[in-house]
Amino acid sequence: QVQLVESGGGLVQPGGSLRLSCAASGFIFANIPMSWVRQAPGKGLEWVSTITSNARSTIYTDSVKGRFTISRDNAKNTLYLQMNSLKSEDTAVYYCTSGSGLGGPKGQGTQVTVSS
Repeated sequence: QVQLVESGGGLVQPGGSLRLSCAASGFIFANIPMSWVRQAPGKGLEWVSTITSNARSTIYTDSVKGRFTISRDNAKNTLYLQMNSLKSEDTAVYYCTSGSGLGGPKGQGTQVTVSS
């Protein structure tokens, strides 16, 4: 079955960086676009970024453009999210998901807290 395991979250000061990883199994990872979504405290799921199956194209929500970079290693079945210049409003549980929307399978998530 589909399994997604996120890691790399933590507590970071504003302006800091984190790199999230998502290990995928149970499907042909290299054939599927992948996304990161997040859920801030008390709010609904928010789409953050999507990368095509061949990694040739990426898109981002406006609030993270220029700060976050999505990437993937199809040989390792792993999705990444490099997050730089973090802001307090980036505080959320981050999930990886297959596909380009909010409705795909997700892992347990990884908590990112941006606070001084």
